[in-house]
Amino acid sequence: MSLTPILLGLGSNIEREVHLRAGLDALADMVTDMRCSPVFESLAVGIKSGPFFNLVIAGRTALPLPELDRRLKFIEADNGRYAPDRKGLPLDIDVLMYDGLVGSFDGLVLPREEILKNAFVLRPLALLVPDALHPGVQRSFSDLWREARIEQQLWPVAFQWRGAELTPADLLPSP
Repeated sequence: MSLTPILLGLGSNIEREVHLRAGLDALADMVTDMRCSPVFESLAVGIKSGPFFNLVIAGRTALPLPELDRRLKFIEADNGRYAPDRKGLPLDIDVLMYDGLVGSFDGLVLPREEILKNAFVLRPLALLVPDALHPGVQRSFSDLWREARIEQQLWPVAFQWRGAELTPADLLPSP
């Protein structure tokens, strides 16, 4: 069975810790070698809402892209993403990269454009997979972050999942 490298972005602005942990738990069942970036808080972009918690995961999956995307939608739905009366965004999971694919695949544009536009995506990528190349521009995520001119502010937040601290202490503000 062939495993495909993937990068996924997760975000939540409602019961942020609960929904991010639920998303990570669900992803752990379908992503092998899963590694998580630090968690960052940021103001909402593109919608009026409260602040978000965001992180990125790297891993491998045996799922073809359409099936992966379908299952991500189920995880979002299980967390109330598509509830008619929801306020805000309980859980958002985006495929940022699927192997080195570039282009549009069943309506999914890869690599996801938000990588180069949003600090809450690019900064976690630069920390998690600094030497990985963005397949569209052939530059490392660490170089892209260092040269980025993104005005959005990020605040690292302490966050535990399955007993592990995702955000290293040296990123957190001193008490």
